This record gives sequence, C-alpha cells and structure tokens, in this order.
Amino acid sequence: MTMYERIEHTADVGLRVEATTLNDLFAEAGRGLFELIVPNVADGRASQTLAIELRSDSLADLLCDWLTELVFLFETQRIVLSRFRVQVDDAAYSLQAQGTGEPLDTSRHRLGYEIKAVTYHELKLERAGNGWRAEVILDI
Repeated sequence: MTMYERIEHTADVGLRVEATTLNDLFAEAGRGLFELIVPNVADGRASQTLAIELRSDSLADLLCDWLTELVFLFETQRIVLSRFRVQVDDAAYSLQAQGTGEPLDTSRHRLGYEIKAVTYHELKLERAGNGWRAEVILDI
C-alpha cells in the first residue's frame, strides 16, 4: 500500500509517507508535496515531462534533496507536477525520475501552502514491515 498524509507541526507542515518500495515512496512524497502546494493538483493535465537526476550522501538526504528539487522547480519554472516515475539506487544514494505536469495556471490551480524549505528537522526514512516509511517537515 502506498499513501501519504499531512502531519501537523508547530508553524510548519509535514508529510508522512508509506510505500512498499523506495521508488513508490519517493514518487508518493513528490505527489504529496505538490498536493500541499496546489491542493487540486490531481485535476492537472500532463503536458510536460521533466527529467531529474540526484545523488546524495544517504537515503534520508536523498529524500530531502528530492523534495527540495521539486520545490525549486515549482518556484523557478512554475510547473505543477502531478505524476512521478522514480528509480532509486539505494546503494549509490541516487535517483533518476520523471515528473509530469503542466505550467501553473492560477485560473485553474488553487494555491495552498507556500513551501519555503524542506528541513532536516525530525527527518526519517526507514524500513517499516514489508515496506518503507518517511517523515519530513516543511517550512511554510
């Protein structure tokens, strides 16, 4: 089962994500992040695809870097991504991903949280039963 949920946190917001595979966990974290930024992101159109490659020092750092890159893409390219395909190499702490979405259209997209930063505060990425669980706090 793959899912994410919003976590309430003092003056911030967080995401808790659970998935069977790391690939699904990272994809779901991306989707969850964009649903915080644009609550009706699921109504979007798939008109653009971006390729993303990252390498980090640990899996938890990779998750933080992944979400930071998505915030950066939203802020600089004004693109709303709604679908993700992610390949995580857990031995090399790297990923290759594709994010699909469309340019931000304020006449159709409702804006939610303004994410200022992805934090390392209480950052968790761990095995949970037969899958994976992550928690990340976002500065709003």
